[in-house]
Amino acid sequence: MSTATLRWISGPVLRAASHDTFHIHEAVLVGSKGLLGEVVRLKALPGGEQEITVQVFEDTTGLRPGDPVQGQGAALSVPLGPGLLGQIFDGLLRPLSGGEERNFLAPGQFPLPERQFPFHPLVEKGAQLKGGEIFAAVRPGTTDGSGREGGLEQFCLVPPTLSGEVISIAEAGLYSDRVVLCTLRDEKGETHALAMSHSWPVRTPRPVQERLLIGPPLLTGQRILDCLFPVARGGKATVPGGFGTGKTVLLETIAKWCNADVIIYLGCGERGNEMAGVLDEFPHLEDPRTGRPLMERMVVIANTSNMPVAAREASIYTGVTVAEYFRDQGLHVALMADSTSRWAEALREVSGRLGELPGEGGYPAYLSTRLADFYERAARVQTLSGKGGSVTLIGAVSPPSSDFSEPVTTHTKRYVRNFWALDRKRAHARFYPAIDPLTSYSEDAALLASWWHARGNPNWAQQRRRFLTVLEEQARLERMAMILGKDALPPQQQLTLLAAALINEGFLRQSAFSSKDRAASPQKQNRMMAVLDRFMDLAQQAVEGGMGIEQMQSLPLLRRLQRMGEEIGEEEMELFAQLEESMEKAFRPATHA
Repeated sequence: MSTATLRWISGPVLRAASHDTFHIHEAVLVGSKGLLGEVVRLKALPGGEQEITVQVFEDTTGLRPGDPVQGQGAALSVPLGPGLLGQIFDGLLRPLSGGEERNFLAPGQFPLPERQFPFHPLVEKGAQLKGGEIFAAVRPGTTDGSGREGGLEQFCLVPPTLSGEVISIAEAGLYSDRVVLCTLRDEKGETHALAMSHSWPVRTPRPVQERLLIGPPLLTGQRILDCLFPVARGGKATVPGGFGTGKTVLLETIAKWCNADVIIYLGCGERGNEMAGVLDEFPHLEDPRTGRPLMERMVVIANTSNMPVAAREASIYTGVTVAEYFRDQGLHVALMADSTSRWAEALREVSGRLGELPGEGGYPAYLSTRLADFYERAARVQTLSGKGGSVTLIGAVSPPSSDFSEPVTTHTKRYVRNFWALDRKRAHARFYPAIDPLTSYSEDAALLASWWHARGNPNWAQQRRRFLTVLEEQARLERMAMILGKDALPPQQQLTLLAAALINEGFLRQSAFSSKDRAASPQKQNRMMAVLDRFMDLAQQAVEGGMGIEQMQSLPLLRRLQRMGEEIGEEEMELFAQLEESMEKAFRPATHA
């Protein structure tokens, strides 16, 4: 392996000289403690020497000129295997959970603890395997190796770079995830040992057979997202919002209620107290799909703002690499990154240490390219094993003073198809989710109309368009009402304001404290949209028939419409029919006048 001698250091960045050969993105170990770093720049020196610039992913206190830098001969990689689910890691995929004997991470790179899992071979001796194919299952997919039933079934994959004939495979049983369980012989006659786990470089996307068109939606249980601004599986979304607008709460809610098979929650540069709340809460949450612990199908990566800044930059690639690994098993994965602004700030700090010319906002000129590299790894694909899987990326952005024109937000908008803008006024009014329906958009919506049609709502696209039109008209009329007074508006415009208030209060607002309203199924969302759509038709006819707005506002029916999300549960769908009957009776005298 190559070696170098440290000559200069500034924070997380160092320079070292060597007569050996290093490569860009090669992992290195620095100093006597073996601090993990990555080569980011190469420069030829007089006398045949090579100068390497390294970003170190740990605290560099104590390093000095003359310390050794040891090349690892491979790119920065992380181990991928069945031991990931249910665990909490730092940005370098080092475990933060299960270590009662230590309160702090020891410096230096160290392997994940060895664990045992039930192994079931799915191929026989003599079988031909290609890269990315499945050779065994880990059943029942437990996260603690206890053998108890339940949990998510996982599969053992041939690394994408290998292929060959199976010359030996272990029998079913309980094995360590490090033990050699399968041996391949490639075309050159060389043998390769396979275990349950294998490593993969974090900055290299895992290969697939084919990238597919977007498929069904990633359902979140939040009506404003699923019905007005849906994201497809394999899609890309961003959640921009200023301080206190509810980004973290919204991402936590999506993590709990979305219909992904695996959740990767990446806390990238968030404050320690915020991340501590996440780490304390998630292990105790119940999975609404199975009734089992939610952590059994989650991986949490925590890299807070007080952790080394270079590790924050790497953590986002670690998270998406883990997501691609589960995707390659034929699973649908959702990755929530909170937040990409903190990640961009890490880029900015390291770039300054490297002496690079700053771009807009002080960020490096390659900020846009790095964002593209990240978001382009979202996709719905046919994997190398022939299965279908997806990675959906949802990245939060924290623009200073809610300024959506700042660089991270504007560059992110170029690469995502869904923009869920959080509004400070709504958040301060305790409106949840505080997503602004006038600033937000979804480019996936038109392609998902057929999915809603197949779920019993052929009018979904028209209803969605109508809701957004009414909300847009409300903003215009409220500006007029501030000048003229609401009572001076014509009845039709007052009706628009009434309908918009019902859409906001009865449909878009959800109560996280209500067991009936904290998440809504597609069936319930369809029924609620249909009820409000019918109300607007009947109210329009009633106004044309001479019914006054004051009389309409006094109807007891309005209160039931505003509260239907909280009062009607998933097993009480028949109550929507009763609500529609009451609505027809309330408007019958005016509509038949």
